[in-house]
Amino acid sequence: MGVITPVGSLLDEFWNNLIEGKSGVGLVTRFDVTDLPTKVAAEIKNFEPTDYADKKESRRMDRFSQFALAAAKLALQDSGLNLDKVDKERVGTVIGCGIGGVTSFEEQKEVLMNKGSKRISALFVPMLISNMAAGNLSIAFGFQGSSITVVTACASATNAIGEALRIIQRGEADIVLCGGTEAPITNLAFAGFCSMKAMSTEKEHPEQACRPFDKRRSGFVMGEGAGVLVLESLEHAEARGAHIYAELAGYGSTSDAHHITTPAPGGAGAIRSMRLALNDAEVNVEDVDYINAHGTGTGPNDQSETEAIKSLFGGHAEKLAISSTKSMTGHLMGAAGAIEAIICALAIERGSIPPTINYGEPDPECDLDYVPNVARKQSVNVAMSNSLGFGGHNATIVLKKFA
Repeated sequence: MGVITPVGSLLDEFWNNLIEGKSGVGLVTRFDVTDLPTKVAAEIKNFEPTDYADKKESRRMDRFSQFALAAAKLALQDSGLNLDKVDKERVGTVIGCGIGGVTSFEEQKEVLMNKGSKRISALFVPMLISNMAAGNLSIAFGFQGSSITVVTACASATNAIGEALRIIQRGEADIVLCGGTEAPITNLAFAGFCSMKAMSTEKEHPEQACRPFDKRRSGFVMGEGAGVLVLESLEHAEARGAHIYAELAGYGSTSDAHHITTPAPGGAGAIRSMRLALNDAEVNVEDVDYINAHGTGTGPNDQSETEAIKSLFGGHAEKLAISSTKSMTGHLMGAAGAIEAIICALAIERGSIPPTINYGEPDPECDLDYVPNVARKQSVNVAMSNSLGFGGHNATIVLKKFA
């Protein structure tokens, strides 16, 4: 597994910061937000693409592809795979991305307006299109199996992991590099979300801007980064003596068919997604120990997800440990589900649950155990991760402790 996030870009650093409740949120430094109601974001500081690719190669990629390549190299290093001995025709690449190369889009629009059409980069389109994260990874490592990009807004990375699972289950690949990437912190994208009134308006205490499930929540905090997992069939992993963090046991995906941004009443789509994932994993609701919630810190989402969990899990809902790590990482949008899947795997392996920070004023409509403010030492045998996206996309995965 590999991560590039606002709270760390090495697995141990990332995990330790989450367990310590450290926030990656701060005032925006990338552009002037004087005239915008939102002043905060979870930016990645000091990222050097040339740490992961040569200068020429990195300059041919938008920031979202640079993040993906960096996380993938870290994941492959962590996996211990010997790429010289892998059948590359049986290695796939499935990466989720919600927006794509919006950084390149903005830069080239400025070139067009100020210098004319003849000065537009010949690499503009290959840098812009969302499939280029998966494409660049396939090219970089020579992986010749199915190379797919999933674009389902904030559910993209979880859908990507689930579709990677299906590719392996169908026998089409032994290994799939999967996850998600996003680099949305640009003036245009930021202004767009501000116009929707979807983002936190906290100004005085930036690190407290994301307050999932708290009555004071005022919106999500935009984040950036990538998470990549090396998913393998059990036979392939065991044959090479791989370190197995967890078993990816179940996947569910549904659509609300309701509204472009507002969740279905009562979280109906999320209920069906979670139920499908549990059934696929052959897991009962009572077996689930931990849910990494979508938990964006927006009013409708947090309430709807809480209702969905209570409806599906019944009395067991009160016994569940639930946390929103977006309170620390910000919302990585199309990449969120990838780093949250990694968090679930680490929670299983390390027996700890990261907290929901900034939780200070309970909301009577959100009345479950959100592991408030302080990490919890707890054995986790089964973990669930939810991702819910604009357009009514719902995706859920279930991970089990490998025995």
